[in-house]
Amino acid sequence: MSKKTIGYILITLGAVGLVVSLAADYIGIGRYPGFNGTQLLGVGLSIVIALVGVWFARSKADQVK
Repeated sequence: MSKKTIGYILITLGAVGLVVSLAADYIGIGRYPGFNGTQLLGVGLSIVIALVGVWFARSKADQVK
């Protein structure tokens, strides 16, 4: 699997994680009403995962010249 493909997978996972973290109360997985520390941690990790995915997707090591 190329770095670009891995990057796209990580971007997708990060985006899904971000949506789930932000909508946890609405979809019924939030334990406390309002935005809490667990949701903040989920948002932060999701952003980091997506940024790593962008870095992999923009990698030029696997591109044909």
